[in-house]
Amino acid sequence: MSPFYKFPCKLKLQLVGVENFKYLGVILNGDNNNQIDLQERINNANKTYFMLQKLFKNKNISKKLQLTIKNTTIDKTLTYASETWTLTEIESN
Repeated sequence: MSPFYKFPCKLKLQLVGVENFKYLGVILNGDNNNQIDLQERINNANKTYFMLQKLFKNKNISKKLQLTIKNTTIDKTLTYASETWTLTEIESN
């Protein structure tokens, strides 16, 4: 099956089908498979952590502030739109 689909339209537009696309920060696909989006979120959370790693190792910053920064950056990066996820049994573990 060709990845290009032609749909009838009075405006004579040609629509092209894609396998994945990003909408409002969430990667969507035709199979409703969240694996690609979940992996990207994990990678982004890891990148955020490593960007802030010096801050977390700094002894002059209180643990309370470090925890607040972690909760407001890393955790939010990882769990954005998590209420819409459909997890398989393997993913939930």
